Amino acid sequence: MTEFMAEFVGTMILVLLGDGVCANVCLKGTKGQNSGWIVITMGWGLAVFTGVVVCQAVSGAHLNPAVTVGLAAAGAFPTEKMAAFISGQMLGGAMGAFLVWVFYKDHFDISEEAATILGVFATGPEIRKPVSNIISEVIGTFVLILAVLTIAGPKVTSGGADIKVGMGSLGALPVAFVVVSIGLSLGGTTGYAINPARDFGPRVIHSLVPIKHKGDSDWGYSWIPIVGPILGALLAALIYSLGVVG
Repeated sequence: MTEFMAEFVGTMILVLLGDGVCANVCLKGTKGQNSGWIVITMGWGLAVFTGVVVCQAVSGAHLNPAVTVGLAAAGAFPTEKMAAFISGQMLGGAMGAFLVWVFYKDHFDISEEAATILGVFATGPEIRKPVSNIISEVIGTFVLILAVLTIAGPKVTSGGADIKVGMGSLGALPVAFVVVSIGLSLGGTTGYAINPARDFGPRVIHSLVPIKHKGDSDWGYSWIPIVGPILGALLAALIYSLGVVG
């Protein structure tokens, strides 16, 4: 399993479960309909946990172009691998969204609000002000990438030397908790994309699959969940590289 395929599969599962919880909460006639924001934020956090568990041993489980860019900018990831990782993430996000459409097709067919249908696939602002919207994405992603850069595993001291101890699959928990926290605290403005692969590929799928009442894919907004997270990642890498934290 190559690193490209690991990122593809991990991001596919991330979006399958993340967009899946949005479908379960928002689409008509599901058992989870109207169960609310807490369910969505917990669903996304657990989606991150599952995606990381699946592929962390092969690729380190970036699952997010902003993570890849942030690690590379901080000198913690080789730049020559960026293209393979990011392409795997983008394609994986698209596949995950396609599987959500397949899984919930009957519920998409009876749902009538175009904005709700789009919201299963992609993010959007509650108040459409591009400057405020991009600031929201920058800040949310800044928190995520700074956490990724500074999370430390346990270690023991033996013979005067510190030895890092692996946590196995539990090592995925810290990032999952951070994503839940961002969703609960900072997700109310734009839906906290904080990940271009979580938004762009699914938006493409929304534009392609046949859904009776889907409306347009809001391409005029689509640059914000790409540019905002990348800027947030670069800002986090700068703060980390300056030794302010870590």
